[in-house]
Amino acid sequence: MSLIIIGTVAFDAIETPFGKTDKIVGGAATYASLAASYFYNKTKIVAVVGDDFQQADIDTFKEHGIDTEGLQIKAGEKSFFWSGKYHNDMNSRDTLITELNVLENFDPIIPESYQDCEYLMLGNLTPQVQQTVIKRLKNRPKLIVMDTMNFWMDIMMDDLLETIKMVDVLTINDAEARQLSGEYSLVKAARKILAMGPKYLIIKKGEHGALLFHEDQIFSAPALPLADVFDPTGAGDSFAGGFIGYMAKVQEVNFHNMKNAIIYGSALASFCVEKFGTEKLLNLTAEEVSERIQEFIKLSAFTIEVE
Repeated sequence: MSLIIIGTVAFDAIETPFGKTDKIVGGAATYASLAASYFYNKTKIVAVVGDDFQQADIDTFKEHGIDTEGLQIKAGEKSFFWSGKYHNDMNSRDTLITELNVLENFDPIIPESYQDCEYLMLGNLTPQVQQTVIKRLKNRPKLIVMDTMNFWMDIMMDDLLETIKMVDVLTINDAEARQLSGEYSLVKAARKILAMGPKYLIIKKGEHGALLFHEDQIFSAPALPLADVFDPTGAGDSFAGGFIGYMAKVQEVNFHNMKNAIIYGSALASFCVEKFGTEKLLNLTAEEVSERIQEFIKLSAFTIEVE
């Protein structure tokens, strides 16, 4: 049984108050699959790149046990490219360049060897592409997690709502939750969004952690205070990859495991932001991940006697 992650494999150029990079490998599927690989060894990606993508970069996936049969390479075309500049607060940014290139006509091909998919992560792509992936799987996965963004809410709301009906977990940030629901209160927003179809909702709040909603249950996860944040670009995708990688590892879908998965996802996101691009995600040890999880436990653990 496998975990499939669909999304972008791309080039980014990033500027933050701590420095800047030239073109480096990025993209939702890149961050998510690298994060997931620390917990699950049957991770597979579906994405598209141009022939400007180097074999050495593809080998990096393979070195982490990530199956790249679903990575299409388009001859004579360029990979998706994004360039952005972060403001001093690191929570807001300006997009400087977006070049869709191969992504403009992306048709996700699911190799036969991927048809054993039990866990599916739909990275931030058009709702139609996300639907296509679900429909091309012969059997419905045990768990489908979907990421999306405000851009699709602006221009493809009907398609987005149709896709949301097809998934088990929706992950969005707080501003997107408010836009999607029309409610300012995140509790009220969650109720409306859960009524749209997903069984679980994760609302990401950046440096303020994340919220998990399921029926009448709510879990609030902290964010780890970090001394240095160099690049938040892949944090959300690393979170999603760590989340679904942990769920694939434990093989049982329930609220308790999802609470743990959010902490594991948060841990991987906290590593990601400490360096530019994927640099920190490439060489983590099991000990480092375990120690980071313990930091999260200490951060939120307390005892109290209620009289």
